[in-house]
Amino acid sequence: MNPEFVDTLVVKNESKIIFLIMDGLGGLPLGEKDQTELESARTPNLDALAKKSVCGLLDPIGYGITPGSGPAHFALFGYDPIQNSIGRGILEAAGIDFPMTDRDLLIRINFATIDGDGRVTDRRAGRIDNETNKRICRKLQEKIKRISGVEIIFEPVKEHRALLALRGDGLREEILETDPQKTGIAPFRPKALIPEAEGTAALLQKLIDQAAKILSDEEKANMMLLRGYSRYRRYPSLQQRFGLNALAIAGYPMYRGIARLLGMVVGPQPSSLREEFDALRDHYGQYDFFFLHIKPTDSRGEDGNFDAKVAVIEEVDKLVPLVLELNPDVLVVTGDHSTPAALASHSWHTLPVLLSSATCRPDRVERFGERDCIAGGLGRMPMVHLMGLALAHARRLEKFGA
Repeated sequence: MNPEFVDTLVVKNESKIIFLIMDGLGGLPLGEKDQTELESARTPNLDALAKKSVCGLLDPIGYGITPGSGPAHFALFGYDPIQNSIGRGILEAAGIDFPMTDRDLLIRINFATIDGDGRVTDRRAGRIDNETNKRICRKLQEKIKRISGVEIIFEPVKEHRALLALRGDGLREEILETDPQKTGIAPFRPKALIPEAEGTAALLQKLIDQAAKILSDEEKANMMLLRGYSRYRRYPSLQQRFGLNALAIAGYPMYRGIARLLGMVVGPQPSSLREEFDALRDHYGQYDFFFLHIKPTDSRGEDGNFDAKVAVIEEVDKLVPLVLELNPDVLVVTGDHSTPAALASHSWHTLPVLLSSATCRPDRVERFGERDCIAGGLGRMPMVHLMGLALAHARRLEKFGA
């Protein structure tokens, strides 16, 4: 079914929906462990909630497809992730509220470490701190302002991530990303994927060469890797599609950017998980849809740190009662994709979901975990239909047909 079909059935009411999203929630057993991170975690509150909910497994994109964070979140909110494919650059730009124009090519930078032979030794430059990121962006901006008549703009985002904006005419996005996605090899060249992009690719190579010289004296962030080339485009908002007055509570810029692109109000930037849950409580009376994003589950998975990911899940579980006190009409708990510590990266695996509502039909799931949710009443479903299901349980969809 076309996920946009539900737009034709939307009715407004006073119900409230919360999406509690633990980024990268899905996992795998590691080493001699026989349980995933979620299954290993002590989660009495989520387990008790699962017993009263309907559960299942979600495919973010499709069978065997490993999703990026952008398409996975678009699917979460009911936007076809294939038809609305989006580059990481525009997400980073929206995340820091960068003033985008129709002449911009937006690119995400990963500051990285390379050795004397030009091979990548750390794709994230040791996750440099924010102040180092700002200093490096200033350093680059002072020495690179224009190339071939195109304005060059560097903006810090967070830790090792930054935004590169090229502002000019005729810029194209069909270019090979330079991030090799693994260590031990040199960054790729920005190769044009279509003839029309050759000029932009040549410009980017000049930029990379200049940046490498400028950063050569840096201990960690001595190279920049380019990802997610994208031109600016507009999307219909959650208000336009579903009649939802939505609030996003997220600490990481990219997810705040996704929220902005989809017309959500972006709340104050929290500095801890507790602050996120407090913000939900403090703004609960003003909105009817809430996107509560938990980033550290994904970060610890990408670090390959199984125990640290378990600890984050357990911390979230202790905060779940703060959500339940609000008594939302619909509460969804899931992730956007799987990030198993065993792989230290995103993966194609399904991830567990629970939907709690007075109108749900509880199944026999006893614990919130991957293997338990296999037997849930939702079965295995495409993530893009989750929003329609939440709207239905919130009584926000009218009957179809006579």
